[in-house]
Amino acid sequence: MLGMAMNQVQQSTLNFLSDLKRHNDRDWFIKNRKRYEEAKTNFESFVQAVIDEISDFDPILKGLEVKSCTYRINRDIRFSNDKTIYKTHLGAFIVRGGKKNGDRFAGYYVHVEPGNNSMIAGGAYLPPMPWLSAIREKINEQGDNLLEIIRNKDFVKYFREIEGEKLKSAPKGYPRDHPYIELLKLKSYLVVNMISDKEITGKECFNLIIGASRAMKPLNDFLNDY
Repeated sequence: MLGMAMNQVQQSTLNFLSDLKRHNDRDWFIKNRKRYEEAKTNFESFVQAVIDEISDFDPILKGLEVKSCTYRINRDIRFSNDKTIYKTHLGAFIVRGGKKNGDRFAGYYVHVEPGNNSMIAGGAYLPPMPWLSAIREKINEQGDNLLEIIRNKDFVKYFREIEGEKLKSAPKGYPRDHPYIELLKLKSYLVVNMISDKEITGKECFNLIIGASRAMKPLNDFLNDY
């Protein structure tokens, strides 16, 4: 891997993940352990470069190490009907204090998966009730600020809108005709920019992810200010 650009996902990483999807068993993985280690090293180098760049405009992340943000390749199959052993993607949640704080703070998620399933995403995924209640209260009081964030041209360029599962009716304590009712009904506050296989291994992917992260930061700040 020496000499490879730290800020570029290699085609060999995508190829490994594609092959892993076809041969998701322990024997194949053991035989291809070196390929996995190379893919892991490439992904971690890429994510560390992303962290270092994001920390320039989101200083709370300064000093964050990639090992605190990445996930194991092994799936937890204890309570799952799907008994495939390995994940067929590589993911990292770049958030204050590392991924262990993903239920406390909004952050930036980098996902590499073949089949045009890679993405840069972020925000808050199913925040626990105390945090979700705080977000809703802030929307109640400062919904115009959130609208300004999600209508910003850079935000719309990368994400278009906030995504997430919604309640069927108004959350408890809020009228059905509340001016920000659709935002209040959300159970997650997510943004996603899907990235094609060609893009994720391209030279401009790093700039795409940084640009999207920069556009995402005001939303993360809004969600984290509670």
